[in-house]
Amino acid sequence: MTEYLFRPADTVMAFDFGTRKIGVAVGQGITRSASPAGTIRAKDGIPNWDDIARLIRTWEPAVLIVGLPLNMDGTESELSLRALKFARRLTGRFQLPHIVMDERLTSREARWITGSDGEIDDVAAALILESWFRQQPEARES
Repeated sequence: MTEYLFRPADTVMAFDFGTRKIGVAVGQGITRSASPAGTIRAKDGIPNWDDIARLIRTWEPAVLIVGLPLNMDGTESELSLRALKFARRLTGRFQLPHIVMDERLTSREARWITGSDGEIDDVAAALILESWFRQQPEARES
């Protein structure tokens, strides 16, 4: 994780990492809401960096949230290590802080929400982002 202090006015982007597809979602801190923003194709875990750059230029996020696919017992898997590498590369390429977020069961929930096994990756990314928003402190009035 890199240094980041949540500000409600910030735009936040989340990724559901996979070796073939990477779901993307975008959210606003002020509303604490997230919306699916599409799926980036990947080849053996290597994303289309041009597509990611295009999304980052469009949305101008302040921070990037990357889902961490842990085993059900909380231990890391091979995919977890690849997701961590992806998160570090995002920060290296775009000079934006990243935060990893436990993503257990988000794909299952996304399938339930969509009623499909099809394109669920961006819905899973939105669920990851909504979970992260719930963990952020409420803004206080001065």
